[in-house]
Amino acid sequence: MQISFHGAAETVTGSQHLITVDGKRLLLDCGLYQGKREEARRRNRDFLFDASGVDAVVLSHAHIDHSGNVPNLVKQGFRGKIICTTATADLCGAMLLDSGHIQEEDVEYVNRQRLKHGEAPVEPIYTRADAAEALKYFEAIEYERPYRLWPGVTCTLYDAGHMLGSAIVGLDFESVKGEPARRLVFTGDLGRAHVPLLCDPTLLTAADILLIESTYGTRTHPPITESAEALKETIRRTSRRGGKVIIPSFAVERTQLLVYLLNKLYDQGGLPEIPIYVDSPLAVNVTDIFRQHTAYFDAETQDYLRQDPDHDIFGFKQLRYIRDVEQSKRLHSLKGPCVIISASGMAEAGRVQHHLKNNIEDPRNTVLIVGWQAPNTLGRRLVERAPVVRIYGKEYSLEAEVVTLNGFSNHADQPGLLGWAQAFKPPPARTFVVHGDPDAAAELATRLRRDLGFPEVMIPALHQTVEI
Repeated sequence: MQISFHGAAETVTGSQHLITVDGKRLLLDCGLYQGKREEARRRNRDFLFDASGVDAVVLSHAHIDHSGNVPNLVKQGFRGKIICTTATADLCGAMLLDSGHIQEEDVEYVNRQRLKHGEAPVEPIYTRADAAEALKYFEAIEYERPYRLWPGVTCTLYDAGHMLGSAIVGLDFESVKGEPARRLVFTGDLGRAHVPLLCDPTLLTAADILLIESTYGTRTHPPITESAEALKETIRRTSRRGGKVIIPSFAVERTQLLVYLLNKLYDQGGLPEIPIYVDSPLAVNVTDIFRQHTAYFDAETQDYLRQDPDHDIFGFKQLRYIRDVEQSKRLHSLKGPCVIISASGMAEAGRVQHHLKNNIEDPRNTVLIVGWQAPNTLGRRLVERAPVVRIYGKEYSLEAEVVTLNGFSNHADQPGLLGWAQAFKPPPARTFVVHGDPDAAAELATRLRRDLGFPEVMIPALHQTVEI
C-alpha cells in the first residue's frame, strides 16, 4: 500500500490523499487549494496523478477545501463513484455549482486584466456546467453502514461532528497476497464535542493507520457559551448606540450555527427587537438543506426543535433571508440598528464587501469577526484594525468597532484532538498528521508521541509518497 499526500500536507487547505493498493487507486477528498491566485490556479488545475486512473473518491465532507476540485477531477477523466453521506451529497449540490459560478466570474475578471496587458485569456478551472456533470457520480451512504468499494476494500463512514454530514472515514483492507488485514482511519476535519446542532465526533477504538487533522493542534478554544454571551452583548451594545452589526460569515455551517444561537437568544428575550438579515444566496440554500436533514442533529437540538414556537430553529420573527440582488442593495440604505450576516467569511468577496464599505466609517457600527482570518485578507486587516482598508479599489477609514469571537470554530482544538485519539487501544502503528500549519502539526505530533504513546508519528510533506 502507498499513500501520496497531494494536499493538506503542512498546510490546512486542498485536502487530497491518494491511496494505491493492489492495483487500485482511492482518493480521500478532492479539495481546492486556497491561496495566492496564481499558485492556487496552478495547483488546482494540475493534478500530479492521472484523474482517469482513480477508481473511487471518498469525501469526508462538503467544505470546498475538501470537495471543491471534484468537478475538475471529472473534467479530466474520472469516472468512478464519489462516496459520501447523504447530507454531504446535498450540500455539494449547492456548493459545487456555486464554486463553478465563482470560477467563471474570477476568470472573467482576470481576463479583463490580461487583455489590458496584451496577454492571452485563461480558462476557468471548471464551470458551473462541469460541476453539474460531476454531481452525476455521487453515491450517498449513511453513517456506520459498511460499503464495499471493490473486492477486499470496505468503507464505513462515522459522524465527525464538524459540519452537517461530515464523516470520519474507516477503510478496511482484507488480507491480500500474504499482506495482513489492516484498517485505515481518516479524520477529515474533526468536530468539537459539546457544541450546539451536531453530534459529538464518534470515538473509534481500532486503527492500524491514522490520518489525523491538526488545524488547531496548538490551540484551546474558549467555551462556545462564552462566545454566545459575547454575541448577545455585542448586538445589544451596538443597538443601543443606533448602529449596525456586520458579520462576515462562511455560508456553510458558521451561518447556520449563528442563526441557531440567535434564535435561542431571541426566544429567551435576550435580543433587542431589531431586524436580522442573512444576505447570501448560498447560505439561504444551505440552510434549507440543514432543515431537510434534522436527523443529523444532536439530541439537545432535536429536543429544542420540537419545543421551538415556530418548529424552525433557523427562523424567527426578526430574521429575514435575502437571495435577490436588489433586496441586498436595499439593505445599504437601511436606517437604524440591524444585524447583517453575509458571505464571504474572510470578507474577500461577495455581498459582505458592499456592507462593509457602506458601514465601517461609522463609529456607531460594529464589524463582528466570527472565524479565523487568513493572512493578507480583508478580514485579517479588520481584525488587526488597520486604520485604512481597501475595498473594490477604494480606501475606507476603519471607524467602526471591531469585535473578534474565536469560540465558534467547529474544528477540534488540541485537547479535543488528543481526547479523541486516546480512544484507540492500542494506538495506531503509524500516524500521519495532516491538515495543519507546520507549527500546529508539529505540536500535535509531539503530544501524540509523548502523551499518548503513539509509536510512529509522521508529518508528510506535500506530494510525498509513503509505503505502508
